[in-house]
Amino acid sequence: MIPRRTKGIVAAILMAILIGASLQQGFGDAWQSAYTYAFAPAAPPASSLADSTMLHPKPELLPAAAKPEPAPPASRMAEATVTEQPVPPPKPEPLSTRVAEYHINVHLHNDEKLLHGQQTVTWTNPGKREVSELYFHLYPNAFESPRTTFMRESGGKLRQDKATAGSYGFMKLESLTTTEGESLLPRLHYVQPDDGNEQDRTLAKLRLPEPVPPGASITLSLGFQVKLPQVFARMGYAGDFIMAGQWFPKLAKFETAGTRGRAQEGWNIHQYHGNSEFYSDFGIYNVKISVPSGYTVAATGFPSQPATDDGKTKTYQFYADDVHDFAWAASPDFIYAEEPYSAPGVPGVRIKLYLDPLHENLKDRYLHAAKSALAKYAQWYGEYPYSTLSIVVPPKGGNGAGGMEYPTLVTAFEADTDNPGYELERVIVHEIGHQYWYGMVATNEFEEAWLDEGLTSYSEDKVMESEYGVAPQHLVEASYLTHPAPLKLLSWSYRDHEHYAENVYMRAKLVLVDIEKQVGEKAMRKMMRTYFQKYKFKHPSTADFQKTLEQVTRKKWDDYFRQYVYGSLTADFSVESIEVRPAEQERTDMYESIVVIRKNGGDYGEIPILFQFKDGTALSKAWDGASSHIQFKLLHTAPLAFAVVDPQHTMVLDNKRINNFLKSEVLESSSTRWNLGIVKVIEGLLGSLSW
Repeated sequence: MIPRRTKGIVAAILMAILIGASLQQGFGDAWQSAYTYAFAPAAPPASSLADSTMLHPKPELLPAAAKPEPAPPASRMAEATVTEQPVPPPKPEPLSTRVAEYHINVHLHNDEKLLHGQQTVTWTNPGKREVSELYFHLYPNAFESPRTTFMRESGGKLRQDKATAGSYGFMKLESLTTTEGESLLPRLHYVQPDDGNEQDRTLAKLRLPEPVPPGASITLSLGFQVKLPQVFARMGYAGDFIMAGQWFPKLAKFETAGTRGRAQEGWNIHQYHGNSEFYSDFGIYNVKISVPSGYTVAATGFPSQPATDDGKTKTYQFYADDVHDFAWAASPDFIYAEEPYSAPGVPGVRIKLYLDPLHENLKDRYLHAAKSALAKYAQWYGEYPYSTLSIVVPPKGGNGAGGMEYPTLVTAFEADTDNPGYELERVIVHEIGHQYWYGMVATNEFEEAWLDEGLTSYSEDKVMESEYGVAPQHLVEASYLTHPAPLKLLSWSYRDHEHYAENVYMRAKLVLVDIEKQVGEKAMRKMMRTYFQKYKFKHPSTADFQKTLEQVTRKKWDDYFRQYVYGSLTADFSVESIEVRPAEQERTDMYESIVVIRKNGGDYGEIPILFQFKDGTALSKAWDGASSHIQFKLLHTAPLAFAVVDPQHTMVLDNKRINNFLKSEVLESSSTRWNLGIVKVIEGLLGSLSW
């Protein structure tokens, strides 16, 4: 028998031996979360990336989190067996293809509102053919003059935010080299595939000295400078507040065959347009950000090491993988708050608030909105796989940076009042919804923006009603549809931003609500979850969405999508005419009422119709809407008083309700129409002034 104290000493010694052995084996961090805590891989020196050429086999460029552990020597393996060394858990599988890998070092020169950056980017050819050129998005050049495509199309305005006169921004590439030091800048040319505007420099084509074979990689080094404008359209400064969105040279998206129905692989390339947002490949980001001392930085991903401060400059380092963009914000005035949160489908996330001082007392509202959104979206659609979620609140005057989504980072509206209404919660819920449809599903927002904005708006309404009791105002929103257009359009094909928002946000959401009314809430929830689970990290298309709907509901939706998604129709049914006359029969106390109902828009299943007689009798009928019109002949002891289509306002895609109602009496030689929903419209307008 060994005394208890002796047992403890022996156990401690054995534990120390085991830990020492594990450290020698390289398993010292085996019990840590690889995503949450693992340090970012250091940017490899150029010499280590270059062999005799600038091309590299794909496995050599895998990040540490994805590389297989090297086999230890036989003697060490034997030692591990003897000491029963615990086997480390397997490294987590990448969630995405990780086509691009960025290592960026950027320095903010606040007095000049300049960013100076050095970037090493590795691109792996995901296709089956050689690729001879790369394309870079240089988004800050959208703001370099009034003649760019973005400024021409937007008129210098996005939502209610206007560009500041005389405040311009740009991106200048100062160097572009191979790992061997060869300069490729002379090979870089600006291209304008969408409109031919030679004043637009937001997209550049780089012809490579050698093509990149399938599965191989190329690494390039870039030096760049960005002049920040006064904050507008997701980027710039407001006083000391900095929003760096779309701030680095970003590779365009390379689509493999089959992606979004594509027959042949190739680049998906577009300029920066007034209405368009973004589309790119998933990858890895390791970003070092240097700002003046006293500044706090919020960014995509998580800190891979503690910030350092030498009294003049504070340097942060962030890491993110399985994301397709990286954004950051900085301010000396941020009030920082952090809270861990977990729920079913949210295995563990640190919610980080970067509050403007005016909203310091609203911390709990921001946190509640974030938790509600994360919990509901995870419950309805699927797991939120990232370890952080950052929320940035811009200062008053900084709303050009507000209401925007980036991977693991969202921005609220500007802090222009200390007592905001439900717009505070609504914008947070909306932007977190983008983490699913923009962030993980990764829709092509150049060409099919409705798959992000429409699905997000639909999801946002669900959370607002579930968590805050704020019911959607579908009747009011349908009345805003004054210029319906197809949902699947190039973003810049809409007339202006209002026309874009009317269709891509509002009409798209109402189409989804209408589908739900047809299939039921349970089936719709199943369809949305199936779509997310099947296509997360896959860049799906409208056709993929329809296919999912058809698989879940087991019916064809071709006609519906042709009219309401690919087409611009709404559900417009009118009471065209009412004629009342004495019945032509022996009884003189009977009346014949003839009512014509006309279809002016798309098909809509069963259309409910109410006939109200002057003696108080009501008669309900339904029409299948298969023909262009229908005539009802009604025989009753009293004349018909009026007829109304959709008396319960169930047809959410009916945007012209004023023609739904007609009285039978003739006043001043014309039939008088009344909109039975007018009171509800007024009430709705007063109650839905927040976006």
